[in-house]
Amino acid sequence: MKITAKSRYALRILLDIAASGKDGPRTIKEIAASQGISEKFISRIAVPLRRAGLVATERGAKGGLSLARYPKRITLLDVVTATDGPLSLVRCLARPGACKRQGRCAAEKAWAGVNDALAAALRRTTLAQVVADQRRLAPPEPAEPDYCI
Repeated sequence: MKITAKSRYALRILLDIAASGKDGPRTIKEIAASQGISEKFISRIAVPLRRAGLVATERGAKGGLSLARYPKRITLLDVVTATDGPLSLVRCLARPGACKRQGRCAAEKAWAGVNDALAAALRRTTLAQVVADQRRLAPPEPAEPDYCI
């Protein structure tokens, strides 16, 4: 299973909003410039994030995106399921009746265990933890000194 670009970019968008320290919403243009993601793609990703209750959107000149929940209340599982749907490593786990051996298959049980472990790992990791990691990896640039003579 691959985490799609949609989920990866959704996390970067949420990370950008959470780490910005800005009061009020962050514009799509600001996020696009900061993250190197097209404004069009951000707009498309914002829709499922809003539906999942992860971001709030505001229209107008001072509008944009803001977090709808505290970063410690947003998990990576929330991000993935908002953008890609339910987590499922194999088709038989996602769709009952997809396989005629369902319920009688040891492979299904094995895949379900791996799927559950992945979901648990994603559920344990919060946006707040990712923001803290980002700050450790790339601390903000120091402001230029303001010399007055």
